[in-house]
Amino acid sequence: MGLFSFIKGAGEKLFGKDEAEVAAQAAANVDDLNAKAAAAIQTYVEKQNLGLTGLSVKFDGATGKVILGGSAPSQEAAEKAVLAAGNVTGVSDVQNDLQFPAASAAQYHDVVKGDTLSAISKKYYGDPNKYMKIFEANKPMLSHPDRIYPGQKLRIPA
Repeated sequence: MGLFSFIKGAGEKLFGKDEAEVAAQAAANVDDLNAKAAAAIQTYVEKQNLGLTGLSVKFDGATGKVILGGSAPSQEAAEKAVLAAGNVTGVSDVQNDLQFPAASAAQYHDVVKGDTLSAISKKYYGDPNKYMKIFEANKPMLSHPDRIYPGQKLRIPA
């Protein structure tokens, strides 16, 4: 499915530290920290209940790259897994190696300051009232239609 880019400083703060502290500790034990970060990201993706099987997550803290492997029941589930992993602070790229049945590709939107789901809906569908379609396509990463933040990447279904 390819490589997706994200804003490294935006997203869920799974590691409980700021980026400078993580970088300082990374010099001490890179492999151990990468494994712990990969485990935290994997746990976060699995909590989304996307029906993934055999999920594997690799993380390289030096580049901020995550590699997802395993199987997804649909393209939508695979895309949501990419978004869950990519919308974590410290992640800048996600390589999606998940296997899934072929379907039509969705679009993606990078949230900027002032964006709302209604405005995004109007941009892609011509109708601001279709914002729930975007919200549903990004659940469970989104918990409420009014809670989106700059730097977040959203899936825009066809």
